[in-house]
Amino acid sequence: MLFDKVKAFVVQLDGASGGAEPVFSGGQAVAGRVLLELAGPARVGALKLRARGRAHVHWTESRSAGSSTAYTQSYSELVEVVSHRATLLAPDTGETTTLPPGRHEFPFSFQLPPTLVTSFEGKHGSVRYCVKATLHRPWVPARRARKVFTVIEPVDINTPALLAPQAGALEKVARSWYSSRGLVSLSAKIDRKGYTPGEVIPVFAEIDNGSTRPVLPRAAVVQTQTFMARGAHKQKRAVVASLVGEPVGPGRRALWQGRALRIPPVGPSILHCRVLHVDYSLKVCVDIPGTSKLLLELPLVIGTIPLHPFGSRSSSVGSHASFLLDWGLGALPERPEAPPEYSEVVSDREVAAAGQSPFPPLQDTNLSLEGPFFAYIQEFRFRPPPLYSEEDPNPPSEAMRPRCMTC
Repeated sequence: MLFDKVKAFVVQLDGASGGAEPVFSGGQAVAGRVLLELAGPARVGALKLRARGRAHVHWTESRSAGSSTAYTQSYSELVEVVSHRATLLAPDTGETTTLPPGRHEFPFSFQLPPTLVTSFEGKHGSVRYCVKATLHRPWVPARRARKVFTVIEPVDINTPALLAPQAGALEKVARSWYSSRGLVSLSAKIDRKGYTPGEVIPVFAEIDNGSTRPVLPRAAVVQTQTFMARGAHKQKRAVVASLVGEPVGPGRRALWQGRALRIPPVGPSILHCRVLHVDYSLKVCVDIPGTSKLLLELPLVIGTIPLHPFGSRSSSVGSHASFLLDWGLGALPERPEAPPEYSEVVSDREVAAAGQSPFPPLQDTNLSLEGPFFAYIQEFRFRPPPLYSEEDPNPPSEAMRPRCMTC
């Protein structure tokens, strides 16, 4: 506008560094300021702020009502996850207040709800967050400034459900012109369900080709976007990473001993939104000539909190234990009994006869773990238990052996 006295009107968020915008999560505080620069004195009615977060889906489908009648059905749904209003400037008396020329700052701050939905942009839906400031002045159209911010809801993969291994098996009879050409079987396993972008999924698989033609194994990470509105849903799938194995000849078997499949930079899984979901899965398939492919699907969850170092070890131990249980190769150990008291094993008379305490006295309260006493404890702790035997290693002598009453 030619005679507009507003030179600049923007919304800034605190926490931006190096040109990168801040990222928020549920429960955090969003703080910033509205900057207003005036070329001359200006009357202002009010300066209002509104923060919004919305999950919105929309798509259309063609319907047929008869042989010559068609119409378009529209599906739309909106969920508001953040709503905050505030007045940053309001006149104390009268309808307006006059601001002098120059730069003016109006700080603001508000708290996000404890749980949110990760920001998302899809073909049929989105999750968007923004802060909008509106400047009201008399006899002049309202001036608006808008700032979009990103929310990433944390997804921790260090949970028992996401550390559990995933496995499956399928088989299919290869047919040609209604005649059987053999059986093709596929089994696959991954060490856990939860991964983060940049990680490598080691894929373990066994392909047994009992048909008369070669087959081709493949694997891919697939993203599935599901949009829901008015009881209907629409899905969109995309392959985000893939690998192709070597052909398996007739009557041959192939093993994948941890084939690497790296996860690219993708958004995390969205599992708790009412109108849209973002799911991931690992699909291992075998292309069979002349027959529909053999497809095995294992669920995945893409998280934001990577695997802890100790989580990997505990996961592998748990996976090994479950593997042994599944195949009947082992059982969970029972809870051991409490050890007996020292007084039950060594009597007071034996202690007095020994002429000293059963434990050597500590020489210093700041004694390190390198002394002989602690070395003995460590040695005992890591010494393996004796082998079990039903034969007594120290049998009683003939003189002490009890005699039979009939002898």
